[in-house]
Amino acid sequence: MGNKTRTLSIITPCYNEQGNVRELYERVRAAIAAASSYQYEHIFIDNASCDNTLRELKAIAAMDKNVKVIRNTRNFGHVRSPMHALYQASGDGVITIAADLQDPPEMIVDLIRKWEEGYLVVIGVKAASDENGLMFWVRKRYYEMVNRLSRVETYENFTGFGLFDRRVVDIIKQFDEPYPYFRGMIAEIGMPHCEIPYHQPVRKRGITKNNFYSLYDLAMLGITSLSKVPLRLVTFSGFACSLLCVAVSFGYFIYKLIYWNRFSTGMAPLVIGGFFFMSLQMMFIGILGEYIGTIHTIVQKRPLVIEQERINFEYSAGQPLQYDVRDEASVSR
Repeated sequence: MGNKTRTLSIITPCYNEQGNVRELYERVRAAIAAASSYQYEHIFIDNASCDNTLRELKAIAAMDKNVKVIRNTRNFGHVRSPMHALYQASGDGVITIAADLQDPPEMIVDLIRKWEEGYLVVIGVKAASDENGLMFWVRKRYYEMVNRLSRVETYENFTGFGLFDRRVVDIIKQFDEPYPYFRGMIAEIGMPHCEIPYHQPVRKRGITKNNFYSLYDLAMLGITSLSKVPLRLVTFSGFACSLLCVAVSFGYFIYKLIYWNRFSTGMAPLVIGGFFFMSLQMMFIGILGEYIGTIHTIVQKRPLVIEQERINFEYSAGQPLQYDVRDEASVSR
């Protein structure tokens, strides 16, 4: 299949990114033009932003019909919204890129080149980052932990930025999960892939939307989606604690028989032991709760998002569009 017959879909989820969406659009557009004469669509899915993000997107979409916009009725989170946009993509290849400009849009050229070589999955991997050193270290350790716990080989420092062939996207749709872990899906599919390392720049505008809760939610989603090891650890720990209790009890019994009049157990061992086992129980209940919560979400089968409006979806990525991607004069501020 020649390059001119192939189409690309670029997916960008955004929430309160008014300062970044226009620059991202222009840099993506320039990267597509530099790569080749692909027809493309750029789908922005706005998670009910509270600032002027939607206004910016509407202004861009009014000038360039390659740009399509989905507006959600509310904030459906950083997991469900991007996946819904992925399902709407019509291109032969789908590129996912964040709106904060920390995924370099110029790398799209490299992603396309590797795709043209025959790779169905081409992912960007953070080799280094200008973000807080502690956070980068924590994220790296998390990816390593998930990889060790997972039943499949995962891709460390892969945040979702990459290019995925239509065949991969169609397989992802078959998962039909209401709360999908995208990175885990890519690993689960197991297609031969190509990794392109990059240096993540610091965010120039706006603030990150990844608070402690969202990071914890994503971490637990990754573990519960890919691994049963924590559940097995609960079982093994129960056996180990039971054996420990028997051993300690037997030791206390022998020691008491030998030093009947001089050895007094006292209350301290009982109190310490009680708190120790209660802490274990709370931790184990929490682990079970995470898996039960995942099951509960899947059973509900709710839609990923509820849309409020769509813009420019009457145009197809493979159809002749109003503006040529190489005509920089056709779109102005």
